[in-house]
Amino acid sequence: MMNFDDFLNTQMKDPEFKKEYDALEPEFEIIQAMIDARKDAGLTQQELAKRTGIAQSDISKLERGNANPSLRTLRRLAAGMGKKLHIQFT
Repeated sequence: MMNFDDFLNTQMKDPEFKKEYDALEPEFEIIQAMIDARKDAGLTQQELAKRTGIAQSDISKLERGNANPSLRTLRRLAAGMGKKLHIQFT
């Protein structure tokens, strides 16, 4: 049985797949940044939910990539974690 990393490496050889995968990089970066910031703040999803008024289930959806956060939501999450939100165009 093939593990996920081997499967992904195989799929990345397909130029169309790689193009679509690479196009998702900004979303992956936002998701990972949210998770890292929450963990860095020492918060569980439930604790962050209490601080922000955002349902824990919605935070979970964001962290799994099953929802797209608005700028307002990102600001609320940042404030709840004691962080500032910075967005860049490079």
